[in-house]
Amino acid sequence: MYAVIKTGGKQYRVSPGQKLKVEQIPADIGQEISLDQVLSVGEGESLKVGSPLVEGATVTAKVLAHGRHDKVKIFKMRRRKHYRKTQGHRQNFTEIEISAVNA
Repeated sequence: MYAVIKTGGKQYRVSPGQKLKVEQIPADIGQEISLDQVLSVGEGESLKVGSPLVEGATVTAKVLAHGRHDKVKIFKMRRRKHYRKTQGHRQNFTEIEISAVNA
């Protein structure tokens, strides 16, 4: 069984036992969270697609860790104008493990 969920402005295809890094969620490590923005649920050949969400469907996940991604370097330059700009950015994330898909 799998589901397509929406969290942090992105969509993820998840199934039980899968680990993934999503945008930061304010929850403690080890806490069970429920993701209720489920866009579709599928099992085998059957697929249930919501408009926009599937009613009554939730995905249960456990928070494993919080952290920060690697630094992304941004470099801007205008040739022959003596203009150079460098900037770095690190995005926070929450690592979760999907424990159940409830349709």
